[in-house]
Amino acid sequence: MEEQIFAVGDIHGCFDKLKALIDKIPFDPQRDTIVFLGDYVDRGPSSYEVVEFLIELEKNCKNAVFLKGNHEEMLEDFAKGRDITTFLVNGGEQTVKSYMKRTSRPFASPFPDEHMEFFKSLRLYYETEKFIFVHAGLRQGVPLDRQNTYDLLWNRHQFLDSEKDFGKKVIYGHTPSPEPQISDNRIGIDTGAVYGNKLTAVELNRMEFYSV
Repeated sequence: MEEQIFAVGDIHGCFDKLKALIDKIPFDPQRDTIVFLGDYVDRGPSSYEVVEFLIELEKNCKNAVFLKGNHEEMLEDFAKGRDITTFLVNGGEQTVKSYMKRTSRPFASPFPDEHMEFFKSLRLYYETEKFIFVHAGLRQGVPLDRQNTYDLLWNRHQFLDSEKDFGKKVIYGHTPSPEPQISDNRIGIDTGAVYGNKLTAVELNRMEFYSV
C-alpha cells in the first residue's frame, strides 16, 4: 500500500480521546505520516499523559510531525516566567495540576526536561506535495517561509474569511466547530474535543474523517 497522510486536530489534554482515535485510524507507523496540529495541553485534565504518549509515539513512527499551537507558546512563556497570567487563564491551571501529580519537587518546574525538549522541537508549519499544515492559519499574500509566528499560531478571522488559493490546501486546527470545516482552500479539524465534542483526524489521500 502507498503511504498515507493523517492529520489530528487539537487534543487539549483529552488523553482518552487521543488513545481511542489513534486506535481507530488505519495508521501504519512504519509506513505513514501523521501530523499533529498543536494545542496538546490546557483546559483538559490530562496534558501530561498526552505529551508523554506523543513522545513515545514519535519513537515508534517513521514520520510523526508535531506542530506548535498557541497553547504551547503560552506554556513556554509561562515556564520562562515571561507571562504567567495568560497561560493560567487560558486553561494552563489544568495543565499545571496534571503535571504536579507527576512531580515530587514542589519548588522545581513541574515540566520534565524531556517534555520541555518536545515543546522546543515543535514546528510552526509542515508542507507536503499537496498540503500545508499549520495550527491556526496563514496570512494571504505572504510566502510560507515568511509567515510570522503570530499568524501561524493565532490567526483566525483573516484566514477564515479568505477565499485565496494558498497554492496547496491548508490543513489547520485552532478554531473549534462541531464538524470538520471543508472549503476549496482549507480543511479545519478542530472539532472541540475539550468542550465535550469529538477529537477528529483526517486521512488526506482518501479524504476520510475519523472521530471519537
